[in-house]
Amino acid sequence: MKTTSEPDSEKQIPPFGRNDNGRIDRNENSRIGRNDDLRIGRNDKRDSWAPTCATAGAAVWAGMAVLARMGIARLGAIELLFLFAPLVIVPMGMELAGLIGVRGGLDELARRLQPVGASLAVVAMWLPPGRKAGLAALGWLLICVLMAGAGFVELVQALSVDAGGGARATRFAMGIARVDLAVGGAWLVASRLGMRPMGIQEPIGLLTAVHFHFAGFATAIIAAATLHFAGKRGDHQWLKPVVLVVAGMPLVVAAGFVISPVVKMVAAILFSLSVAVLAVAVRACGRTVQDATARVLLQLAAGTIFAGMVLSAAYAIADYAGSDVLTIPQMARSHGILNAFGFCLLGLLGWLIEGNQQPAIDGL
Repeated sequence: MKTTSEPDSEKQIPPFGRNDNGRIDRNENSRIGRNDDLRIGRNDKRDSWAPTCATAGAAVWAGMAVLARMGIARLGAIELLFLFAPLVIVPMGMELAGLIGVRGGLDELARRLQPVGASLAVVAMWLPPGRKAGLAALGWLLICVLMAGAGFVELVQALSVDAGGGARATRFAMGIARVDLAVGGAWLVASRLGMRPMGIQEPIGLLTAVHFHFAGFATAIIAAATLHFAGKRGDHQWLKPVVLVVAGMPLVVAAGFVISPVVKMVAAILFSLSVAVLAVAVRACGRTVQDATARVLLQLAAGTIFAGMVLSAAYAIADYAGSDVLTIPQMARSHGILNAFGFCLLGLLGWLIEGNQQPAIDGL
């Protein structure tokens, strides 16, 4: 018998050896190694993009707040509250949506154009209401429309997805969140043009834009992330209807301004209750996350939004009763700050930090 010391890799045994080597070395490396490298590369870019945009936006926002305090910039509390969304909250929400779901072509385009759109939103708010301010606001509306297009795709895909762990409800929430941005962007344009749609006066028009950016987009993204986290641990069945109500109710609240005061009050109370239940879920999930910083942020977010929703429900009842116990400026300085800086900022940041500690997800 003839023996040989040649390595197995040098043997040519067609067709099995050649095809198998070709399939494993070429296809498997291409499918696994290359895709993993691309995925890691995208995540690295994504990780640097969100902190850069959000940090730069926060610096711009802080500068404008100082100028407003000095009387140089004619920006009130509601204007500053809104600008915190395109400068800080929206890029963070885009990033979190990419971590827990699938980023499509419209999402990528909106992500690349977001800094330009946010800058135009600042210009629109800096200028007095009129044609120039309205044209500048269209720049931010473009970003919102691109995100809404991605949201419609997400909603359609959610109808056909067949997955457990609350995946369908998660995709619905993320889809509705993106659509909310388009509604908020449209109200921004109307506000900066000086329009009064359906006879709605300022600051209600601008507050509607604030509502859909924070209570709509950011809150729905946080709800989707909470459901995604709970679904991986099998504790999601009771949370799915809550997340769907949280995602859909801001549209009903806004419609209540047109339909009837009763609808507005009932929708606002239901939304406040659903977000309060979401706060309980965020607190429970936040206790079990891996990252210590994320745990602290999510606990703080849950506490602040619970207090904010108590104020929101109280305002809805007082507004229906015609009482001036809670006025719009008071709500902007209390509920608005608790919601924007307490819940939306800390909640998004907490889930972003925790999401970056876990393997990237190609899809739901």
